[in-house]
Amino acid sequence: MNRLRTVITTIQPPTAAVIALASRLGRLDDPLLIIGDRKGPASFELPGTQFFSLSRQLESPFDLARKLPVGHYTRKNVGYLEAIRQGAQCIYETDDDNAPLGHWRPREEWVVARQVVATGWVNVYRCFSDERIWPRGLPLDALADSFRAGVAVDPAPRSVQAPIQQGLANGSPDVDAIWRLVLDRPFDFDDGPSVLLGPGSWCPFNSQSTWWWPDAYPLLYLPSHCSFRMTDIWRSLIAQRCLWELGLGVVFHAPEVVQDRNDHDLMRDFNDEVPGYQRNRELAQVLADTPLVAGAGAIAGNLRRCYQALVARQFFAPAELDLVAAWCDGLEQAQLDG
Repeated sequence: MNRLRTVITTIQPPTAAVIALASRLGRLDDPLLIIGDRKGPASFELPGTQFFSLSRQLESPFDLARKLPVGHYTRKNVGYLEAIRQGAQCIYETDDDNAPLGHWRPREEWVVARQVVATGWVNVYRCFSDERIWPRGLPLDALADSFRAGVAVDPAPRSVQAPIQQGLANGSPDVDAIWRLVLDRPFDFDDGPSVLLGPGSWCPFNSQSTWWWPDAYPLLYLPSHCSFRMTDIWRSLIAQRCLWELGLGVVFHAPEVVQDRNDHDLMRDFNDEVPGYQRNRELAQVLADTPLVAGAGAIAGNLRRCYQALVARQFFAPAELDLVAAWCDGLEQAQLDG
């Protein structure tokens, strides 16, 4: 069994989803790490949880904890470092409005999956539904082709190493603001075999039900100097590019959680997603054109190279590089402690 650590952020008292998740993890004797912020409870009285208030974060051994913005989702980075410091052999991340489905279970890094044949942009949701739905961050000009042609998948499943795996969410899946403004309704995906997107295939993934193993730990980093709705999406594209240097890709699973979505201002979400609508293709091209180094030992260095290239093209402010450096320093420290 993996030495699992689960990480969420919250500014709420225990939600029904968090209570359900903590209960499931408690049966496995695996703790839930909860990262607080300026707003929200001063304590979190829930068995099986470790609560990191803002003051506790600021007193942590990681300099990144004092450099990250306050009142920001990217404080989740502190939770990743703490999980690694505790010796996590697998990190599961989710949000406080996602509850595990009945079949939810800890996953293994090696998984049986069918590989997507196509390269370029892939609407992976089409592997789990015939309806018009797409993941947040997929370029809008890729949608029509994905609905006409679907996704070609190798019919023969095989065992693959996948240090990043994404589970889908029923109820209120992760879609962009355009889908919600035009088509919003409760939505459940079909069950189906897991699929692998290998090198050369792009599909955004989110931070709502995502599994990470040590080779990919440097790629957990969530950037701060971009819009809230892009931080996990742009992270996902950087992570995919870096995985290609290992000859690996991302595996997507049929739904494993159900989301009772926290309240959102959809027009605010839309405005926060505009940089992605306009520039996700460009960002992926910059990453594809950035020379990286092969091998697991080069992942942290490749992360820095990706951010340097993206800062140069003004996807992020130059201050992002200071946070990336602090992340890499914290990661090295956490791995030594763990």
